[in-house]
Amino acid sequence: MPKITAIIPTYNEESNIRPLLSSLDWVNEIIVVDSFSTDNTVSIAQEFNIRLLQREYMNSANQKNWTIPQARYSWILLLDADERLTPELLEELQAFQQKDGSAVEEDGYWIGRQIFFMGQKIKYSGWRRDRVIRLFRRDKCRYSDKQVHAEIITKDRILGQLNAKLEHYTYRNLNHFLAKMERYSDWAAQDYFQKTPKVGLFHLGFKPVARFLKHYLWQGGFLDGRVGFIISILMAWGVFLRYAKVRELQLEKTPKP
Repeated sequence: MPKITAIIPTYNEESNIRPLLSSLDWVNEIIVVDSFSTDNTVSIAQEFNIRLLQREYMNSANQKNWTIPQARYSWILLLDADERLTPELLEELQAFQQKDGSAVEEDGYWIGRQIFFMGQKIKYSGWRRDRVIRLFRRDKCRYSDKQVHAEIITKDRILGQLNAKLEHYTYRNLNHFLAKMERYSDWAAQDYFQKTPKVGLFHLGFKPVARFLKHYLWQGGFLDGRVGFIISILMAWGVFLRYAKVRELQLEKTPKP
């Protein structure tokens, strides 16, 4: 029977952490890796049977890769504090836990996510097919070395797919979305700095417009109504912001006459 360690990275997640931890009483170990929260995240987490680790945050991939080897058990269920297990997913995970561990060939499993934003279930807008590898072998899987949107490295790994989905309440409101976008654009600019020789109108004009059209037309954002339009605008803004910050980095690195 596979034993599972749940890992939850946190920073100021007092509004999210309790309901998630309440749904994990069936796993064999819970690690909360906290980036020195300044709210009540830690005290709430300590109401549950957890291992608390605290470490300064560098980026998401680095924090997760540092934590994974410290798990006691061979399978990792990695969850963000703003994610929720549906009853269907809980049933599927518990069924996995009852399997003969020696008969499991996969190194990890994709899990789909249903995203909610501005009080609405998002069915299109480019978020329809969102999925992530969140159940995986501790000794086989690590995250790619990226500042933002890092995922498990899949090369030479055998991967399966779970049928049920996580619910993802990634943005509490518009201000939270914009604050996240501001942080992510800083990190993304560092990732793109080395592979973008020179930022021009193509990056600052064409690419944001193309991103809007991608989310709103090609990926059906118009079917999500006004919220779909808002998402498409925000995703375009994120692209513009990323390249504007890459340009700023380039100017900072340019030798002064």
